[in-house]
Amino acid sequence: MHAATWLNLSITNSLCVNLSSTLHFYKTLISSTTTTTTITIIIHHITTMSILSLSLAFLLLFHGTCLALRPFQQTQNQCQIQRINALEPNERVEAEAGFTEFFDSGDQQFQCAGVEVIRHHIQPQGLMLPSYINTPLMVYILQGRGYQGIMLPGCPETFQSSQQAEERGFQDRHQKIRHFREGDMIIIPAGAAHWMYNDGQEEIVAIVMLDSTNEVNQLDQFHRRFFLAGNPKRSGQETPEEGSGNIFRGFDLQMLSEVFHVDQETASKLQSPDDTRGHIVMVERGLQVVRPPIRIQGPANGLEETFCSARFTANINDVSRPDFFNPEAGWTTYLNSFKLPILQMVQLSAERGVLYNNAVMSPYWMTNAHEIIHVTRGNMRMQIVNNEGQAVFDDMIQEGQVVVVPQNFAVIKQAQEQGCRWISFRTNDNAMMSTLAGRTSAIKAMPVSVLMNAYQMSPEQARSLKNNRMETMMFNPRSRY
Repeated sequence: MHAATWLNLSITNSLCVNLSSTLHFYKTLISSTTTTTTITIIIHHITTMSILSLSLAFLLLFHGTCLALRPFQQTQNQCQIQRINALEPNERVEAEAGFTEFFDSGDQQFQCAGVEVIRHHIQPQGLMLPSYINTPLMVYILQGRGYQGIMLPGCPETFQSSQQAEERGFQDRHQKIRHFREGDMIIIPAGAAHWMYNDGQEEIVAIVMLDSTNEVNQLDQFHRRFFLAGNPKRSGQETPEEGSGNIFRGFDLQMLSEVFHVDQETASKLQSPDDTRGHIVMVERGLQVVRPPIRIQGPANGLEETFCSARFTANINDVSRPDFFNPEAGWTTYLNSFKLPILQMVQLSAERGVLYNNAVMSPYWMTNAHEIIHVTRGNMRMQIVNNEGQAVFDDMIQEGQVVVVPQNFAVIKQAQEQGCRWISFRTNDNAMMSTLAGRTSAIKAMPVSVLMNAYQMSPEQARSLKNNRMETMMFNPRSRY
């Protein structure tokens, strides 16, 4: 490679440290030098002294975060949002046994948070075909029940058919199958092949958040789904023939026959060229798999868990186990990496929130995460305020709508007459909230004298501001001053 070209590449890729002036100096020196030995010495000096030394220094200083930047990190002004809108799905892809709704991933609030949101609807006896995605997923089961498989590379097949079943002609062995029900949050790591089946009597509704800017995604700015079966339609396509297909379709038929050691007719089934059922298919006689007869979920502290035996599911819809509870206002339950250790791997967390009729939640901000709020029942009024004190959102958010609250933006929620329920996805495995009112709030933590001088108020006003609300987070609207 020409020396000047090499230096141009170095200048272009100096993301963590501003080495431009130094590199331009060496570029000018090389341009005026014709001796190969001199050029070699200069390049060697840059490589060993400037790049290596400074990289190592900043590696120690920032614990590697600078050198491991997210490949599709938000641009500098991505979160300079002047107006946030409550969003509804803008696209729908139909299949034989259900459909998937897509929210506009190009909307600025999704771009700010670096996430995408979709909703799956799976009919009874519907099977969502196996696929994998370049981003981690959080799947909240809003309605329905079923079971699903997450195929983890290198993990053993721990589920096998019984001797009685084998005598009846059913013989199989496969990786673990996990039951799920309403209120479950399912975590699927990036690149892990997975499928989902509805064995219940009602439609499954699954809200999915995809963390597109997660550090494990080095492929694309948005999520890409790689199907292992079928000939599904893609988002934005009218028919499955428009360039879609599962990954086997691109392989040579003879090679598939060889690697699976099957005949070509069997190998051609993998490519599914004439399959028009879409990404969710109907299993007429029900799915026959090896699975436990009941839901089993023992306690785990994360220390004894291996990747193959780790829990990927936790239920956050149990009102008897909230993290915050006010019998007159509502309750919330958090799901973080302390409760579900696999969340540390994907760097995500969640909250299930319920506000009773007309109850209000303390104003708060997320200190270390973006928050993606999906209302699952009822409605509430929300106000979101940016760093300039401007309300970028002041409106009702209805059932089925989504709003993104960027990191550090302040937000307040008040349920309407029928109350409100929501699910929040957060872009940190231990997302932290700081409140503005209540017993554990920032205002309560300040000295009275600070409040008096900051807000130009009397001692009595400062004490009432600090002490009149002794609830923690959710307030009964009838207990007014």
